[in-house]
Amino acid sequence: MQERNDIMSVDAMMDERFGKVGTPEREAFRKEAYAYCVGQIIREARKREKVTQQELAQRMGTNKSYISRIEKGSVEPGAGMFLRILGALGLRFEVLQASSCR
Repeated sequence: MQERNDIMSVDAMMDERFGKVGTPEREAFRKEAYAYCVGQIIREARKREKVTQQELAQRMGTNKSYISRIEKGSVEPGAGMFLRILGALGLRFEVLQASSCR
């Protein structure tokens, strides 16, 4: 088997690009990535329900540009806003507790 020097672990790559875990740079990246993922979840849910950004904004009493910024990951909605968005789409959020193994 031939050794490959061009393979890098994901952890090493993240450390190199964004700093070690716990550094301000890594935390900024984590927040940005989280906001993007939440935005994509909302975007996919909105599209699945066949609702436009404008319609969603009207249901929530906000404007289309705010919904757009959330979906792009420019704005990270808090938990309350996330739940309001899901409610405006007619969706619900469930928290399930896993059964413990005995």
